[in-house]
Amino acid sequence: MKRKGWLIAFAAALLLTLIVVPVQQSFSAEGNPTATAITQSGLNNQFHLDHVVKIYVPSTVKGDIPITDAAHQKFVDQALTKLSGWFGGATAIPGEGAWVDNNKTLIKEKVTIVYAFAEKLDKDSLNQVVDYAKKLKEDLAQSAISLEVDGKLYFIE
Repeated sequence: MKRKGWLIAFAAALLLTLIVVPVQQSFSAEGNPTATAITQSGLNNQFHLDHVVKIYVPSTVKGDIPITDAAHQKFVDQALTKLSGWFGGATAIPGEGAWVDNNKTLIKEKVTIVYAFAEKLDKDSLNQVVDYAKKLKEDLAQSAISLEVDGKLYFIE
């Protein structure tokens, strides 16, 4: 139960970092002023990607032991390589995650959000991403890795 509380607090803190990150959403044109504006603009009929996949790369092992910047960058580069290979490109942005531990102490850590937009997501591509998140979880000895797909956050345990 303590782990779930920690995960919920960690997720909330990570989601706050997303306030400054633009998130693409898919809208139907019916009754949606933004979608109507798009269909009546120069963006109409332009190539676009409907889905986004994000992996939150922690900078710690075992939840709270910091790793070196070089080691963290190695994991970020690995995630960039994987997502670029699967989806054609990826972007990494820095963030800061935080949660409150059992002693009511604020624990903060540097995270890097590595994300890729995709034209389509199918079972096989999602399973590749989940398998990679599981490997990252093992490599960093984390209790879970945060994986966001189309605005929904999943904890890969």
